[in-house]
This record gives sequence, structure tokens and C-alpha cells, in this order.
Amino acid sequence: MGSPEMRALLWKLSLLFPLLSGRPGGCSHLSSNQVVLLDTTTAIGELGWKTYPLNGWDAITEMDEYNRPIHTYQVCNVMEPNQNNWLRTNWISRDAAQKIYVEMKFTLRDCNSIPWVLGTCKETFNLYYLESDEPHGIKFKPNQYSKIDTIAADESFTQMDLGDRILKLNTEVREVGPINRKGFFLAFQDIGACIALVSVRVYYKKCPFTVRNLAMFPDTIPRVDSSSLVEVRGSCVKSAEERDTPKLYCGADGDWLVPLGRCICSVGYEEVDGSCHACRSGFYKAFAGNIKCSKCPPHSQTFVEATSVCQCEKGYFRAEKDPPTMACTRPPSAPRNVIFNINETALMLEWSPPSDTGGRKDLTYSVICKKCGSDASQCELCGGGIRFIPRHTGLINSSVTVLDFVSNVNYTFEIEAMNGVSELSLSPKQFTAITISTDQDGVLQGATDWWMSMCLTPFSGYIGYSFSQQTGQLMLIHPPC
Repeated sequence: MGSPEMRALLWKLSLLFPLLSGRPGGCSHLSSNQVVLLDTTTAIGELGWKTYPLNGWDAITEMDEYNRPIHTYQVCNVMEPNQNNWLRTNWISRDAAQKIYVEMKFTLRDCNSIPWVLGTCKETFNLYYLESDEPHGIKFKPNQYSKIDTIAADESFTQMDLGDRILKLNTEVREVGPINRKGFFLAFQDIGACIALVSVRVYYKKCPFTVRNLAMFPDTIPRVDSSSLVEVRGSCVKSAEERDTPKLYCGADGDWLVPLGRCICSVGYEEVDGSCHACRSGFYKAFAGNIKCSKCPPHSQTFVEATSVCQCEKGYFRAEKDPPTMACTRPPSAPRNVIFNINETALMLEWSPPSDTGGRKDLTYSVICKKCGSDASQCELCGGGIRFIPRHTGLINSSVTVLDFVSNVNYTFEIEAMNGVSELSLSPKQFTAITISTDQDGVLQGATDWWMSMCLTPFSGYIGYSFSQQTGQLMLIHPPC
């Protein structure tokens, strides 16, 4: 162990050890990209490391201010020449590591501050390792170990520092790789220094699980070659889909680099804090993309989550080519203010647009011709004998001319407004009608009566107005729609 003076020095070190600024491991930055294989600051019991020879390194356990054990190994045989003291860790599993990092925290005495040690005191120690698949039964043979590096202190302490109760803690990190066996041993060789090995932490680096652009990337181990990147393909988070193949590159220091591609939230889902959440009731999202859910358009609703299209209210419809963002619409009401002009062989009809277009702009008109007897219920379509200019269906303008009448016939013309959802409605058609007659020579005699039907609501039926030129009476009828 050395002289009584050296024993006293180690005793002083052990007393001063708790005065190190903070817990030894507290200065280490434990990053999420580090996987710790060994940390002596968290060990509960004795470390149980092997020393060769037995009287070289001493194991000393102190308690910190939180009554937690701090395990150290110290050696200070500086007055005796040819020191060769080895300290070997237990077997350390490499886990998934290809390259490991060894972080050492230690104090080292300045040789110039120790009298009578010129030529025997050293200010460095050596770090070695040995790979092994076997955790037990390995006899210590120094010549089997490979040297990692010679470790020197950036700062050493003196006798004055001891008097002022100040110790200077050094931190050194060395990397080793590639590691090919299941595990390894570390060994510390003292060649005549006064050292306190305060803590040892062994770890490897990984690129940790992360979510970028709605894509998940798993834990990834970097390559040993620090100049080489590992390409990793991501997988979309739940309720998302690929827009471009998501990729990241894992760097040697455990940092994700060069993000490429992305995922987007599927229909019915929106991005919230890096994940896709279902649109809540009353909202929808019709297209995949990283846009927010929208409130249902007018006259539509939804009572479930994750909706891509809102359902139209009763009486309202969505045409096949209507986008989901468009409000639901309904058929128009009947045309208004029918005006007719006749000469002997031609009828010209004009009207005003309906008061309610149903919320659409694709308004057209149709004029249906019927031949009726004295009883209005005895009607039939006019067929091909009557000619309309420009035509009788799909009219854009609100006028039409009718020709080629037959003698002694009562003609009824029903003028109907239509839009893109008229064919989807099961309610009765809404139209304005006018009736004219011809004499035995086929000459038009003028309008005998007109009437208009318009549906109030899908629930309350329709109102019909009928005017008879013969009786001069306006009648109100209200059958159900």
C-alpha cells in the first residue's frame, strides 16, 4: 500500500471526497441518444472489481449529501518505483453497441507537490480493454488486453488544495470500436500515480426513436465509421399515409440528419402535436393532407368522428360533382310572373326566375306541353307535333316560343325550374302552368286559366294557386307534397 505518509494522504482524500463540487455523475449530461452500459454512480452495492496485485488499488465507498453511496478506487504508491497496479471491471455486456464510449472522472495529485518522489511519481494512467463472449472464468492476463489510451489529467491538485479542501475533478472520454464480441472488460493500469478514480460510465450512442413529419423512426445504432450515415425509412403514424417516402439519416453522434419525405393525415383526421386526431363531431376533412378539419358546410351535419363528408339535412342534396366543401342545396321553387303573347299560330312565353334558387347557380328551365280535355285530369303529353324554339328542355333563358298547334285542343304548358339536385328530390315538381286553346282552324284563342304549385317545406306540403279566366276566380289548393 505504500508508506504511512501515503496512507495518510489517501485518508485525507477520502475525507475530502464528499466536497467535490456536486455528485460525480451529476456533471455528466445524460442524453436521450446515449444507452448506458455501466455507471458506478448508480451502483447500490460494492462494485467488486478485481485488483492485481491485491495491495494496489483500494476500494473506498463514501456517502454523498443525499446519503447515496459513491464507489471509488484509489491508488497512491508514488514512493516506490516500477509500479504496475491493475484494476479490472466486471464483464460488461455490449448490448447493441458497435462502438463504446468510456467516461472517467478522477482526481490526480501533482507530483511536484509531493516530496521525495522524484523519478517514481507519475501523472498518467493507462486504459485497456478485452473483448469476451464469456462473462465469468476469465483469468487476468495483462498481455491479452489492448491499450485504448494513456490518460492524463487536465488539472491536478497540490498540498495547498488539500489544505483549502478543494479537489479538481477531471473528466476524460475515450471511444473504442468496433466491438464484435458479446461483451468486454475494462482495465486501468497505474504506473506510479496518486489517483482517485471517482466514477466510470460506459455507454454507446444511438439515434433515438423519433417522430418527424408524421413518420416514426426506430432506435438506430450508428456505424463505427463516423463519416458514414445510416439511412432509415420511417413508417407513418396511425391514421396517416405516405406522401413522399419518409427518410432520416443516423449520424455517428446519435443525431438524426437530412429529413426527407413526409406523411400526411388521412381523410377525416388532422395533425395535432405530431399525430393524427379524428375530426370531432360536426367537423370533416375530405382530403388527405396536413390541413385542419373544417366545420360542416351549411345544411349538412355529422354526428360521428373521423368524417370525410358531412351528410345533407333532409330536403337538401349534394350533386355527384359537387365537392364535399360545398353547401348542400335543394331544388328551386317554381318560376314566377309568367307572361304570354300570342298571334294566330305562335305562343311566346316569358317568366321570372324562381324566388328560391335552392342555393345553386346551375338553373335551367323545362316547358312541358300537355293536351287536355274538358277534364283537367284527362291530359296527355303533346308528343312531337308541337315545336319549341329554341327547345323545350335545358333552357338557359327564361323564354320560349311554341309553334304548330292543332285545332280544337286545350294545351297546358307547365314551366318548371330545375338545378343540379332536382333529380335527387322525391318531392313533387314545382312549376307554373298556363292553359290555352285553339279553335277549329287551329288559331290560338288565348289563355283560359293558369296556376302555380310550390312546395313550402318537405313536411308541410305545397300551395297551389289556380286562376280561371272563364269564372274569374282565384282558388287556393293545399294538397300534401
